[in-house]
Amino acid sequence: MSRIGKKPIAIPQGVKIAVQGNVVSVQGPKGKLETTIPQGISVEQKDGTLVAVRQNDSQAAIHGLSRALLNNAVTGVTSGWTRDLEIVGIGYKAELKGKETVVFNLGYSHPIEMPIPSGIAVAVDPKNTKLTVTGIDRQKVGQVAAEMRGLRPPDPYKQKGVRYAGEKLKKKVGKTGAK
Repeated sequence: MSRIGKKPIAIPQGVKIAVQGNVVSVQGPKGKLETTIPQGISVEQKDGTLVAVRQNDSQAAIHGLSRALLNNAVTGVTSGWTRDLEIVGIGYKAELKGKETVVFNLGYSHPIEMPIPSGIAVAVDPKNTKLTVTGIDRQKVGQVAAEMRGLRPPDPYKQKGVRYAGEKLKKKVGKTGAK
């Protein structure tokens, strides 16, 4: 039995949940999300909690996944999701251009303009070296942050580039030179 799948999800105040077939709609103070649950998993509401129940053991692999997707949706509409990025390197920076575009200067011969998808907000600190990606959909927040990091992943030798906040990097040793 899946340990994660068996855990009930507490439904906070102000969150409304509607189940229609295999689509679960979660509406809260920050917005509305719809999550598709795989076949063989049913969702039940019991006195202020949400429980994912599988029909038989052939759905064991997706039982915990279904519960995690529901929990991510409930957390997203109540408190939201954030992902912090740091830009390290001389002259490397990011700026907001309006509310729908981030312009990166990452050591290339040209600036890179990245559009911000709907439902995602990006904040840049005054030094232009720290970004905060926020939204209610965890998958979308993570994907946008990964795309931003992919513009210039951290260099293993000098550690320059875009990285997640708190990310531990392994520094490689460079050439030792001839004696």
